[in-house]
Amino acid sequence: MLALVLAPVAVGAAAYLSFAADDDSRGGHAAPLAVGSPPVPERPAPPPVAPPPVPAEPVPDVPVGGVDAFHVTLRRPPRAALVFDVRTGDVLWRHRPLKALAVASLTKIMTALIVVDRTRPNEPVRITPAALHYSGSGVGLLPRGKRVRLETLLNGLLLVSGNDAAIALAVHVSGSERRFVARMNRQARRWGLTCTRFVSSHGLEYGNRSCARDLAVLTRLAMQRARIRRIVRRRQVAFRFPIKGHRLYLTGHNPLQRIRYPGAIGLKTGYNNAAGRCFVGVARRHGRTLGVVLLNSRDPSRQAPKLLDEAFKRL
Repeated sequence: MLALVLAPVAVGAAAYLSFAADDDSRGGHAAPLAVGSPPVPERPAPPPVAPPPVPAEPVPDVPVGGVDAFHVTLRRPPRAALVFDVRTGDVLWRHRPLKALAVASLTKIMTALIVVDRTRPNEPVRITPAALHYSGSGVGLLPRGKRVRLETLLNGLLLVSGNDAAIALAVHVSGSERRFVARMNRQARRWGLTCTRFVSSHGLEYGNRSCARDLAVLTRLAMQRARIRRIVRRRQVAFRFPIKGHRLYLTGHNPLQRIRYPGAIGLKTGYNNAAGRCFVGVARRHGRTLGVVLLNSRDPSRQAPKLLDEAFKRL
């Protein structure tokens, strides 16, 4: 009877000592299982089982080989350009599509993609001093030290091309803009954007470079995100905001929307001295969605509609 009582106690003690031997968090040596007992030969550990691979996001392609679907003459053409089907990736017209050039605030398409893939709209974003030390275009009313709804900043990023909004979002997602930019470049490599290199989240610096083909890929990815689609199709928007008057009004820069081009639904402008005027536009007609990329264009408000008009005629 006594043996029956002591057997479970012995088993429990052995189990306790076994767990203690595996836990080296306190340092020191593990207690032996039984002092003076013969050594037990170690069994080889089973090979680690690798977790199943996470399927990578399918990257929409934009193949630039082939023949143009139409011909058009542009007076003083842009340095590079592309017209493509946003749904299929088919290229309808191209002009130096792989030429790597400065892209200015077209950078913010990648910034927006990373933000929407890693955040929720109602997250509060603290406005740090880093977001207030910016140059160029900005929302301009960000209240230092206060928290702003993330989706409001995303609107400021895409509609008015706020460099301050870009920095605030980058710091929120990655802790610093430097780490966010490293994430941008890693993502560019994963998506096969061979022309593309970023040095900031906003594109003011001349080191932010890409090509028309890579920007077409980013456009296809952006238009797959409902949050981005909702924002870039707006011409104006107003938000509750922690400033005097409690309202923030934003008016977009998209030249297609400003001239009320039929079917215009996005996307982004960019400008600095090195890049010139850059534009990615998207329009939808008769069930087809087309995109146009212009890099260093003399007049996007004339060239983009002309290219899109010719493309829609061929569909």
